[in-house]
Amino acid sequence: MAYNGLNEFVLALESKNQLIRIKEYVNTELEIAEITDRISKSKLQNKALLFENNGTNFPLLINAYGSEERVCLALNTDKFSSIEEEINSIINNLLSPANSFKSKLKTLGLLKRVSSYFPKISKRKAPCQEVIYNNPDLAMLPVLKCWPFDGGKFITLPVVNTKDPVTSVRNAGMYRMQVMGAAETGMHWHLHKTGARHFSEYLKQKKKIPIAVVLGGDPVYAYCASAPLPDGIDEYMLAGFLRKKSVQLVRCITQEIEVPSDADIVIEGYVDPMEPLVNEGPFGDHTGFYSLPDNYPKFHVTCITSRKNAVYPATIVGVPPQEDFWLIKASERIFMPLMQKAGLPEVIDISMPDYGVAHNLVIVQIKNEYPGQAQKVAHSLWGMGQMMLNKVLIITDKNPQNENEVYKSILENADFSKNMFFSSGPMDALEHAGNTFAYGGKLAIDNTSKSISKSEKWTIEQQDKIRNFCKESNEIFEVNSFLLQYKIILIEVENSVSFNNELFLKNFSSEKIIPYCLILCDKGLPINNKDLILWHCLANVDPARDIKKLMINSDSIVIIDGTSKPHIKNPWPNPVYSDKNTIEKVDLNWKKYGFTDFEISPSQIIHNLLTNEGFEKLK
Repeated sequence: MAYNGLNEFVLALESKNQLIRIKEYVNTELEIAEITDRISKSKLQNKALLFENNGTNFPLLINAYGSEERVCLALNTDKFSSIEEEINSIINNLLSPANSFKSKLKTLGLLKRVSSYFPKISKRKAPCQEVIYNNPDLAMLPVLKCWPFDGGKFITLPVVNTKDPVTSVRNAGMYRMQVMGAAETGMHWHLHKTGARHFSEYLKQKKKIPIAVVLGGDPVYAYCASAPLPDGIDEYMLAGFLRKKSVQLVRCITQEIEVPSDADIVIEGYVDPMEPLVNEGPFGDHTGFYSLPDNYPKFHVTCITSRKNAVYPATIVGVPPQEDFWLIKASERIFMPLMQKAGLPEVIDISMPDYGVAHNLVIVQIKNEYPGQAQKVAHSLWGMGQMMLNKVLIITDKNPQNENEVYKSILENADFSKNMFFSSGPMDALEHAGNTFAYGGKLAIDNTSKSISKSEKWTIEQQDKIRNFCKESNEIFEVNSFLLQYKIILIEVENSVSFNNELFLKNFSSEKIIPYCLILCDKGLPINNKDLILWHCLANVDPARDIKKLMINSDSIVIIDGTSKPHIKNPWPNPVYSDKNTIEKVDLNWKKYGFTDFEISPSQIIHNLLTNEGFEKLK
């Protein structure tokens, strides 16, 4: 079904027992984010939250996309694979030869059906313009300050509408907006985003950019704005396809641009590209680390319109998993057929684990038919759309949805000295580990059956020798016992700069105990928590700089430095977590919110991490 505004979606969530209404007053500064962080990571209580008492006239909906069931409900489907199968069917029908009159009619019928999903402009009175605020003040909205060191309050789930000044092609993208005054925000257009390209085009013409920011409406809009569509493809066409009904657009009151008529709230305004940029941030980002302040365009609000009973949508990002993971998972399935048809027929499946935060780690299953095919796939993916921002790829012939099977195969068979290959290229603007902004090293691991060789394991006695030596060292705090059997030493160290890898490894050469791999990580991490270790190390690694091979006698050892590196970049971004005062306040009021079981703050784990020099400078 297509939803006529967020109120309908709220009722649908409630009917599926996927919503918790919170009637107790909760502050939009820090407290809503802390509650949501606990619920989004809960095994038993992960539901959408409606904060009805937040100090404004607008209830706030959050974590609405925080599970597969809720995203499917938003996208008008029973499961992600149904959309994947439908897209495959459409592509195959359009590409198959029309040899008969009947098949030609079938193709024409399909084209007619697809064309019915295109957005249409309506002149009817729009629900999103039932209330008009000609003297806009963003303080009327329950905008969140999510994390303690955020630069201010941020609109976190906006669908930002712009048009290409040359082609008039619409773009509806999701870009965070820091509130900087009653009628001003930042506009976080990364250099790789379509919004940034539109900014450049308007700058050439020295024209202001008409903008409309949509909040709410059919929940499919927020998904489409986050989806990795190619530049020039209208997001509202995808929305029409998903909801099986065209999106009705209406002209804004003060700007020459259209928005969905069923939106809950619309913020109209403009960016003047001739104006000086403004300093925006820091912001606790989806990487789980703070993105540091930088200069971005300023957005001027000219009008706010809304429905009479509008709902304000929001999300939080931070240490995974958060609800953005499920939006990524939807795109993973929806765009699989397009990837296969775009020159990668050998790709069987793909997985983007939550700890890989979309671009740090991707696992790809292929039908492996010839030597070097893994490298071919890796380079193809690194040249394809948003996949160009990927940092680490695992190419395997195992089921990527079964991560344990993939990792077991890597641990038991992979030769780390031979099955890793490196490249370099564009990286996400939020990537903090590289030496150069938005550019860094890339790693692919070939875990296909044509490349693996059986690895030896250490005996119990050999493992004990390593473990005991690590315990006696003043520089080592913890060692991962599980990985030792696979001849991998994962240790927590105080300072990777002063830690002598070669000297450490030579201690075992006389015993003929030589590991395949040595991995360094920061002290304070839960050393046996796979997901947190992978999240933290992947974020802090530049493969070109931090992964090296060391020869000890005739043995090749791979060394991976997954630690924070404030000696390279100061301040080095720190992980995102709540402050203790907020945690204590939420603990105290937990029962009042209406939850059945108490949830410990996920930030308690992150508090144990080493906070490197530079964190206080984010204040």
